[in-house]
Amino acid sequence: MTHNALRILIIEDNRDIAENIGDYFDARGHLTDFAMDGITGLHLALTEAYDVIILDLMLPGMDGLTLCAKLRQEGGKATPVLMLTARDTLDDKLAGFDTGADDYLVKPFALEELAARVMALSRRSSKPAAALLRVGDLTLNTATLKVHRKGREIELNHTCLTILKRLMEASPHVVTRRELEHALWGDTPPGSDALRSHLYTLRTKIDKPFNDPLLHTLHGIGYRVEATS
Repeated sequence: MTHNALRILIIEDNRDIAENIGDYFDARGHLTDFAMDGITGLHLALTEAYDVIILDLMLPGMDGLTLCAKLRQEGGKATPVLMLTARDTLDDKLAGFDTGADDYLVKPFALEELAARVMALSRRSSKPAAALLRVGDLTLNTATLKVHRKGREIELNHTCLTILKRLMEASPHVVTRRELEHALWGDTPPGSDALRSHLYTLRTKIDKPFNDPLLHTLHGIGYRVEATS
């Protein structure tokens, strides 16, 4: 294994696709494990330590959405998840993000793009030094990645955590859309409007249950997190 080698779990029931992905990462010095059904995949994801999970949406035994939700809610695992699917509608993407997926890639895809997404997820999943970010009644502990508002814990996936951390660090200043895209995907942002989907999910989590909105959109400019009351 190389110095920056990743341990990747591939949960995919199409053997050809799984083997192609595995061969690609193995040839670059990474370590891959495989599961051909959702039940086996969830067991491995809960009992082993992985840097990134590549998860197919349609699986025998347990579908990818259910698996991801159980991984987050019941297992308490924050391992970054990249979801693979043949579906390309906004509702499908929002459903994936809502269950805790961090990124979304539509089949068929180029292995180079998959690798770029996986590496981006792995880079932003490492925990930073302990610090407590606070904007109004919203807090983010960057060591434990715990988010609270009004004493209530808020569960966020890695992508939403990355967005929120960047916005809270900059608060009350605006962070441009391009800055957020670069923080999430580097120089290979997805072609679809994934950032808008993640921001929708983030707003649903941190603002919708409360009276005072903290996440503000400046149309044509960017976004900021600010307590205005």
